[in-house]
Amino acid sequence: MILDVEQVSVQFEHQWVLRDISFSIRQGEMLAVIGESGCGKTVLLKTLIGLHRQTSGTILFDGIDFHKLSYFDLAKTRTRWGFVFQQAALFDSLTIGDNIAFPLVQHTKKTRTAIQEIVETLIEEVGLDRSVLGKKPAELSGGMRKRVGIARALALEPELILYDEPTTGLDPVMSGLINELMVNVRRQHNVTGIMVTHDMLSARTVADRIIMLAPLAKLEEDEPQILFDGTPRELYQSSDRRVRRFVKSAG
Repeated sequence: MILDVEQVSVQFEHQWVLRDISFSIRQGEMLAVIGESGCGKTVLLKTLIGLHRQTSGTILFDGIDFHKLSYFDLAKTRTRWGFVFQQAALFDSLTIGDNIAFPLVQHTKKTRTAIQEIVETLIEEVGLDRSVLGKKPAELSGGMRKRVGIARALALEPELILYDEPTTGLDPVMSGLINELMVNVRRQHNVTGIMVTHDMLSARTVADRIIMLAPLAKLEEDEPQILFDGTPRELYQSSDRRVRRFVKSAG
């Protein structure tokens, strides 16, 4: 197991967002987290990498409880992860090449020539021409920026990549290309992935396991927040009316 989540709860002021969340992820597995708006999907994703701190419970990455690490050790551990933000979150003032190179410049001692070679390899791997490396993010389409975001996430050869709504705002054709890219990334790099998504086609295509969360406001105190944990095929065979309703409405 590369990631173990044990009885994790998150509270903001007087509002609980996550309650007693437990699951594990094997190395090389691709997990999709689904559920209606307000169920805590993105909060869970950010809690897993320490952007939010859990109120209770334990998160172990490769056996390490990183919430007990010093700031320096936590920063070092984070280089083992990649994060693909919902809107790509590229630096507007930097070129595409410099955006991809940023983690390499910040966290390695590689030469400029070595970094440039890595950047050129990654931009081609995500299906873009090298000519875009000199452009600024504003000059690219939304789908192209998403690809650049994936290239940047791969720069440090991470063991785990987290995707936050990777197909949001894209047309069906571009969504399909991003889904295909995520599948290829997993195969080529043997990287573990966690994807938060509303896109059921993306979840079916990319993930080999799906977790569905429910908003706590719609649950009784003794009800588990994870409504479903299983394969995409099992999801569509679920007898839970809440799961079936969500899957039907989400397409």
